[in-house]
Amino acid sequence: MNTQDCILTRRSVRKFTNEPVAPETVEQVVSLAAFAPSWKNTQVSRYLAVIEPEDRAQICQCVPDYNARIIDQCSVLLAQTFVKSRSGYERDGSFSTDRGPGWQYYDCGIAAQTLCLAAHDMGLGTVIMGVFDRPALERFLNIPADQELMALIALGYPDETPPAPRRKDVQTLLSFKRGQSTI
Repeated sequence: MNTQDCILTRRSVRKFTNEPVAPETVEQVVSLAAFAPSWKNTQVSRYLAVIEPEDRAQICQCVPDYNARIIDQCSVLLAQTFVKSRSGYERDGSFSTDRGPGWQYYDCGIAAQTLCLAAHDMGLGTVIMGVFDRPALERFLNIPADQELMALIALGYPDETPPAPRRKDVQTLLSFKRGQSTI
């Protein structure tokens, strides 16, 4: 699949078959996600693969029902975390931009989308979920103190092919700066 086709056909999948995803396949998806760009190449994203149905059932208690239905049927639930105080920081601990600690979220987003595109290219479906009881899940998943849970990503073989949602046109999304001005 070429890059444009991958971008144009990737969808958020919320229904999965019961076919298991091999651990080697999960490893390959994560190894491709590692190539996502990040602030000063800090590569702050980490992934915890939750494969046991009993563990996913526990996680379902910490998410809304609409996400629980997805988690209940996916083969693998990836908990994406990030290493705190690295992305967007200088070595002395000061912020590099006026975004404060926010740049780590940007890097996680890039990594999550790279992971989802890699999975799609390999015939897998994904959906990124951000609504959950973060403190409870961080305790349940034993997330290290130097990391924070960013997102949950359901992964599995798709049992649906959702249609493409409407997209804004390029004239709405893009503008060009014209003319002279100074800072």
